[in-house]
Amino acid sequence: MNKRQKKVLYRIAAVVLWLAAMRFFAPEGWLGTVGYLIPYLVIGYDILWKAAHGIWRREVFDENFLMAVATVGALLLGEYVEGVAVMLFYQTGELFQSVAVGKSRRSISELMDIRPDYANLEREDGSLEQVDPEEVEPGSVVVVKPGERIPIDGTVEQGTSTLNTSALTGESLPRDVGAGEAVISGCININGLLKIRTTKEFGESTVSKILDLVENSSMKKSKPENFITKFAHYYTPAVCYGALALALLPPVVRLILGEPALWSAWINRALVFLVISCPCALVISVPLSFFGGIGGSASCGILVKGSNYLEALARMKYVVFDKTGTLTKGVFEVTDICPSKEWQERQGGQQEPERQEKQPEPQEAQGGRREEQRERQAAGNRESLLKYAACAESYSTHPISMSLKAAYAKELEPARNVEEISGHGVTATVGGHKVAAGNARLMKRLGLTFPETDRAGTVVHVSIDGEYSGYILIADVPKETSREAVGLLKKEGVKKVIMLTGDRAQAAEAIGAALNVDEVKSELLPADKVEEVERLLGTAERGRKDVLAFVGDGINDAPVLSRADIGIAMGALGSDAAIEAADVVLMDDNPLKIVLAMRISRKCIRIVYENIVFALAVKAVCLILGALDIANMWTAIFADVGVMVLAVLNAVRCLWNGAGKRKGAVSSAKTPR
Repeated sequence: MNKRQKKVLYRIAAVVLWLAAMRFFAPEGWLGTVGYLIPYLVIGYDILWKAAHGIWRREVFDENFLMAVATVGALLLGEYVEGVAVMLFYQTGELFQSVAVGKSRRSISELMDIRPDYANLEREDGSLEQVDPEEVEPGSVVVVKPGERIPIDGTVEQGTSTLNTSALTGESLPRDVGAGEAVISGCININGLLKIRTTKEFGESTVSKILDLVENSSMKKSKPENFITKFAHYYTPAVCYGALALALLPPVVRLILGEPALWSAWINRALVFLVISCPCALVISVPLSFFGGIGGSASCGILVKGSNYLEALARMKYVVFDKTGTLTKGVFEVTDICPSKEWQERQGGQQEPERQEKQPEPQEAQGGRREEQRERQAAGNRESLLKYAACAESYSTHPISMSLKAAYAKELEPARNVEEISGHGVTATVGGHKVAAGNARLMKRLGLTFPETDRAGTVVHVSIDGEYSGYILIADVPKETSREAVGLLKKEGVKKVIMLTGDRAQAAEAIGAALNVDEVKSELLPADKVEEVERLLGTAERGRKDVLAFVGDGINDAPVLSRADIGIAMGALGSDAAIEAADVVLMDDNPLKIVLAMRISRKCIRIVYENIVFALAVKAVCLILGALDIANMWTAIFADVGVMVLAVLNAVRCLWNGAGKRKGAVSSAKTPR
């Protein structure tokens, strides 16, 4: 509890003790009146002040006004215990609500505590000065010691270390960095000393953008929140006028009919009516539910820009994925090496013949040894073909060249006479052999015949000493969790999963079939992707309330992210384009986070409607009972404070959901309750 909450708690405790003493001594007359006025003013002076301030500002109808009128009226009618009790329980409920909201805010603050307090700025003489991150200009060098948080986005100039990115991604797996690698603000340096040259101002860095996104998420309200705001705007004045009518009309009618007016009884009913009608449960619990849902999502590395987008996730029925970097790793890998038969025979002829054994082996043993020898020779041929291709490509920075070098993973022989032919490939001399590695156009240019293949992926043909030697297949492989994510989305009620890509049709169809995607569209430009999304948005089969989401990497897909009902940027850690264009930002590249976001959204919406229905139902019943003089002031206290406490408790569950899924490991587990 903060100081203000503790002060309210002390007031509540003091009033409870005072009332207990009053019940014990039971003073009468003016002493009894004063004895109840003192605790009433102690517990309710701030409510009375707020009500008076609202009247002065012509903002009369709020919960403070309702409580002030109800309790002052009860005191004037001589119902001292009820008047003090209403104010006491109302303040207790307000304290409980304040603690619950504070707990939610602290939880989110702890989970999103990524703002660095300072930066160690390196001066020209090598000394360090501790400054505010906002004072560091782009191009400056900052030093990050072990245990400190990276203050600003930049590039590592010196040092190696391991970074803890869990506050940004929700994942516990650390990331190794070294010289030349880009790093983003908000990550914690675990073990090494890093010198980082900043590339942005603090206001444009990742940590600043994320904090701004989370802080402003409450500005974009969902339909239930807008409904409650409008409802309270009309509801509170209506019940005030209704209570006034209940206090005046029946006595007047009774007087006309020649019966006793019973002013006291009808005013008491009106006061009970006012207490019951207080909309605290709705006004507090609905925004708190969405606040908890957004905070719980943020703790898992899912940043939702507003409660309207959180609500939209619950109605997601069509999910359109980009392929590269979204469903696939976005990194080319060697998937197969296929030496030509002729080259293998030439290689086999170069092998030294094995010595004959003095003692002849049995026929079966000889067959086994020959098979083993053939396997070793085939493996050697594949490695040799990969070696020549990797060495020839050693000076290139093309992604295909990088994948060949990564697959060989051994020290490369120096290549001479390297010539890179744009759009074709590369030729070079490796170990005295003339090597050419490239696409089919390069082989045709060299006048070589080669086999056609329809296998999915990029084919790198290789020739050695002017003769065709085989090909290496390179492909963008699916992420380990992509197929599971597609399957779980369908289980969650998504009608269709579509994949859009600019890749070749063969590669796209192979990935789509492997992931069990419903529809694949290939060889698309960014503008074509926008057209496809617009076509899907206009299809007759799509329901009026069905939401279409596009999931992309957020860098090349900004136009289509903006065009979809809801844009989800995946793997957007540090991507300005993603944070600006998308409605939901996933801070890592795990497709399963989409399923988790959908589950959090649905649970949040379910809790919101539970609170709305529960609060309105209880209040409606109690209002009718109060008007019929069946419910008394104690029933009214339950209908107000009791319902508010229960609704707040239910709303806080939204935050627990996110905290429970902090590691982000979404599998086929059941949706959190």
